[in-house]
Amino acid sequence: MKIIGKIISAAIGAVVWQSAFAADITLRFHQFLPPQATIPSKAIVPWAQKVEKESGGRIKVQHFPSMQLGGKPPELFDQAKDGVADIVWTVLGYTPGRFPKSEVFELPFFSGLAEPASRAFQDYVEKYAMDEFKDVKLIAVHVHGPGLFHSRDPITKLEDLKGMKVRGGSRIVNIMLGQLGATPVGMPVPAVGEALSKGVITATTIPWEVVPALKVQQIVKNHTGFAGDKGLYTQTFGIVMNKAAYEKLPADLKKVIDANSGAETAALFGRAMDAGDKVGLSLAQKAGNKIYVLDAAETKKWRDAAAGVDDAWYKEVAGKGIDGPKLAAEAKALVSKYSGK
Repeated sequence: MKIIGKIISAAIGAVVWQSAFAADITLRFHQFLPPQATIPSKAIVPWAQKVEKESGGRIKVQHFPSMQLGGKPPELFDQAKDGVADIVWTVLGYTPGRFPKSEVFELPFFSGLAEPASRAFQDYVEKYAMDEFKDVKLIAVHVHGPGLFHSRDPITKLEDLKGMKVRGGSRIVNIMLGQLGATPVGMPVPAVGEALSKGVITATTIPWEVVPALKVQQIVKNHTGFAGDKGLYTQTFGIVMNKAAYEKLPADLKKVIDANSGAETAALFGRAMDAGDKVGLSLAQKAGNKIYVLDAAETKKWRDAAAGVDDAWYKEVAGKGIDGPKLAAEAKALVSKYSGK
């Protein structure tokens, strides 16, 4: 009987230990794109699988694409803050004015390839802008690759943009479009395909990476990029976690999340963007679309026309006690550092 008692006691102990340390923790990951899009398929899913593996199966990441948990894309950051979702991936520019220091990476002709620029952005945020993420657990930030135009009518010179209704994905991008002579129309990226199809807009600013998910290469036949190693613009993104969901994890599982946060996760998402750009470009080429790369002289006209965006941003953030020129210089230095230039 003593032996049986010891066996029972051991079994009870094992159950108690498992319930305390091997509980099945499910983290709900919410985002706005369909599952086949680049970031969901090439970054979020691999990230989630890595977390699950390194947790020994004790963490399960449940992916909710296309706003399946409800709400609209601009609400995602607050969904993570408030616990509607445990983790979200979102565009920081969808909540204008909330991330003034992070906005510096959205200034015109600021960066090129997404992976090095994402490493630079992660480094920058950790040094200068962590206060903008104080309400959440920051997993990583990143940017997309060179931003460009996709249009019904050809854009081969600056004058072609005058009065054109062009979608912009953030406050800074819309200010830039206005400076360039376009009529900016703000909207989250999931709305772009329908807006182009119905003529609500005649062009959109997105990177090549987004083209396949929205079938943009089927809707418009003209694509315009720029000379040099910098895109017209980029947008900033964040992967953030609800603080309470993070804090209630046992210490060893916090380490798993920590190990999958920061520079390498930023690089993972950046690499996915760069790979996605190649796919999007290839689809436009296969469709026989016109792809224009403006020469250095024409690109300089666009740079000069957009220069006022920097000054406007400097003046605006100065009112919030932020030294815009200093932050821009620091951010540019980091982009150069990680780009090897």
